[in-house]
Amino acid sequence: MSDETTKLDTSDEMIAERRSGPAKMPDDMPKWMASFITKIDLFSKWTGNIVCWITVPLILAMVYEVLARKLFTAPTMWAYDMSRFLYGALFMLGAGYALSKGVHIRADFLYRNFKVKTQGVVDTTLYILFYFPGLLFFFYMTTGFVQESIMRNERGMDTAWMPYMWPIKACLWFGILFLLIQGISEVLKSYYAATRGRWPDQK
Repeated sequence: MSDETTKLDTSDEMIAERRSGPAKMPDDMPKWMASFITKIDLFSKWTGNIVCWITVPLILAMVYEVLARKLFTAPTMWAYDMSRFLYGALFMLGAGYALSKGVHIRADFLYRNFKVKTQGVVDTTLYILFYFPGLLFFFYMTTGFVQESIMRNERGMDTAWMPYMWPIKACLWFGILFLLIQGISEVLKSYYAATRGRWPDQK
């Protein structure tokens, strides 16, 4: 079997790797742009490093629930709510970090065959026309939901534990904020690619 047939198609992985952000910005990139990208990517990295620790209480809560239910026939009232709240917080608060690493779901079967300039133009256009307007709308709506939840001391009504709802709604608010911040870095990278014909980590 030849090398051509055994070689894996890593184009999707290369696209994701490209979007993880280079350690050093190109010399021909404006300093203000390089500074913005570097600082935002570093912020998202630290956010992701912190948010990943949510998995620890999530696992502990699930293990405790299983042991209490199976060994002592004493199921908890709070494990279900804690599991969905912690998982939701992990998902939302880590969304900005995931965007910085390029691991969000993408339909790359056409995009990966475009020239770099075309990729940059497509990304820049979509960020400006859809990404930011959509997220800003959700951010505005979520702000109202969080404020109302805090003022009403809103509680979940679908379980006997009836936990407060504002903490998980606040995680949604912060998650959208993190996506907006990381989006600035991504649109700057896309603009650079559209104008220079290469992504920031390409020589």
